[in-house]
Amino acid sequence: MGKNPRSLVTTIGSSLIPLINKLQDILAPVAAGSELSKISLPQVAVVGSQSCGKSSVLEALVGRDFLPRGCDICTRRPLVLMLENRPAEDGTGAEESEWGEFRHLPEKRFYDFTKIRREIQAETEREAGLNKGVSDKQIRLKITSPHVLNMTLVDLPGITKVPVGDQPSDIESRIRKMIMSYISQEKCIILAVTPANADLATSDALQLAREADPTGFRTIGVITKLDIMDRGTDAGNFLLGKVVPLKLGYVGVVNRSQEDINKNSSIAAALAYEEKFFRDNPVYSSLSDRCGIPQLARKLNQILEQHISIVLPGLKAELNSQMHAIHAELETYGTVMESKTDLGATLLNILSKYVEAFTAMLDGNNPEMLTKELSGGSRILYIFQSIFVKSLEEVDPCDDVTNDDIRTAIQNASGARNPLFVPEVPFEVLVRRQIARLLDPSLQCLRFVHEELIKISRTCEVTELQRFPVLRKRLDEVMVKVLRDRVEPAQRMVENLIEMEVDYINTSHPKFLGGNKATELAMQQLQSPQMSPGMTDAEGQSSPAVQDKNGQLPNQGSRPQQLNNEKPVSGGPTRTWGLPVFIESWKASGASLISRSFGERNRSQSMPFVIQLREPPSILSVEVTEHKAVEIIVTKLLLRSYYDIVRKNIQDLVPKAIMHFLVNLTKRALHETFIQMLYRENLFEELLQEQDEFVLKRKHNQELLRVLEQSMQALEKFEFDVSSHQKAHFSKLGKL
Repeated sequence: MGKNPRSLVTTIGSSLIPLINKLQDILAPVAAGSELSKISLPQVAVVGSQSCGKSSVLEALVGRDFLPRGCDICTRRPLVLMLENRPAEDGTGAEESEWGEFRHLPEKRFYDFTKIRREIQAETEREAGLNKGVSDKQIRLKITSPHVLNMTLVDLPGITKVPVGDQPSDIESRIRKMIMSYISQEKCIILAVTPANADLATSDALQLAREADPTGFRTIGVITKLDIMDRGTDAGNFLLGKVVPLKLGYVGVVNRSQEDINKNSSIAAALAYEEKFFRDNPVYSSLSDRCGIPQLARKLNQILEQHISIVLPGLKAELNSQMHAIHAELETYGTVMESKTDLGATLLNILSKYVEAFTAMLDGNNPEMLTKELSGGSRILYIFQSIFVKSLEEVDPCDDVTNDDIRTAIQNASGARNPLFVPEVPFEVLVRRQIARLLDPSLQCLRFVHEELIKISRTCEVTELQRFPVLRKRLDEVMVKVLRDRVEPAQRMVENLIEMEVDYINTSHPKFLGGNKATELAMQQLQSPQMSPGMTDAEGQSSPAVQDKNGQLPNQGSRPQQLNNEKPVSGGPTRTWGLPVFIESWKASGASLISRSFGERNRSQSMPFVIQLREPPSILSVEVTEHKAVEIIVTKLLLRSYYDIVRKNIQDLVPKAIMHFLVNLTKRALHETFIQMLYRENLFEELLQEQDEFVLKRKHNQELLRVLEQSMQALEKFEFDVSSHQKAHFSKLGKL
């Protein structure tokens, strides 16, 4: 006859818990504080209030006294207890077949369980202090014995209400938070321990379990101290789940009394007393499958095995995901370079990537393009179009030129003569001054682009640069120097552009308004019934009027406008003022004045007194006349017309100069510059000196990766063994 299939399941299932224990051993040393701490392995968390009998239950499951005892809080750090069933070898004594091993003392076996208790106390005090303090740092203990069933238990600090010793005032909330961090994990089985002499409905352990496991699918209830219930009462309804139902049910146990512990009564004797108590009690004898430490051990073993079999596929996927994530992160830290060849290849690769990233950001080919704001080359275009060009378009060349300035310039250019027409000299002086104003915004535009290139160079995403702070600093220094060197020819070119425009005023430009056209427009303006630019109000200031884009004035004409409150020429109706009429009138009035002056002089020769002239003031200003008003209008029209031509040239040529001399030449020569200044064999080690943080992270991730690979190998070996057993079993069944 072949083996019963059920026995095969038992054989396979019995290896599940050792597999998890092995994974615990592999992952525990590096899990704390790392990404692996997120990986939860199936285990049983023991929860209960102080003095509820947790320690007695655990010792009964092991069959040995090994836990600290006392009237106050004893478990002050989580104790991860891995029980491993190993049959005693032939010739091995009873004492040598059982031992304990601590994770913090590897390869040291404790055959004396009294020493295990002392080590737990000493390790607790090392971390949590001597006076009742608590810590969430685990103590890991593995006990190997032929008398235990495979399982992993976590003994958590008992729930307390009143702080004692060095415990903080919020000790209750801290312990509850620590407990919840374990039992809220889906892979954790909750062992909720409640004494029989307490109200089950108000049990702290069951209340915490209900918060973490509302459905009750992961919670096993343990009712302790059944032998000290009041006579005439029993826990039958509790064990049957009629008071607080749990899917996994309840198990009742009898603990050793403090008197038994003081008398050093053995656990074997306590188990014998427990068996007799349940056998002799008519209520509990009918519930034998729910009473006693042996039943609890079998129940925990079976439930844990079933739970592991359910979560194992997901656990493997989680380990595999973590392994890929850590491997990807490890690649960002690079490999350790030992030879000059490796150093040179790495440096060259980084320089090339940096240049590619810088160029990609300028050209808009960045694969990680931002969608929330402008970046890279688009910011430079914004500087040209939305800042530089628009700012120049908003400037009126006549804003800082008053009518007095123009009148004075015209008169100074005429010398001792009264000009018949507007002289060219004042126009050129004024227009040169306005063109020179374009230099500052042009240089500001250059500075803005230079600063933008610095920002782009410092945001280039080259992952390897994070490893090498020295190289990153030197790259920045070289980049700043390159851009500074390229700014100088760009600045000279911008200055030359402005100087060229200032140096030669091309009045033959086809788009220039010209004197004749300006005079015609001025006369049309004077004929307008409304005051126009170039006209002066009572205070001698120019009044605004709308012009077209070319600085030309609209053709408006009807009646002449009086200037500066001057009366129109007497003798008949008001006349229309044209430049020839104005000149003829001025000549006639001037000749008449001269004639009268000489006549009066001849008559006065016989007079006895002398006419005394006023001394000219130290500062002279030009008198306002209608002739001067025409000159002002013409000058402003010519000034705006020519300035508009120059402005358009500058708006076009300055961005071109900046792009050529600063942006494009930098981009083209950057790689070669880096090679010349940084790619030197004597600089390799200095430039590629790794940051200490990256060295530590690489070592840490290498260790994590090694641990995960070991875990995956253990899982794969288990799956292979299961598959082999199944094939062998079904092969035997086929032969039968």
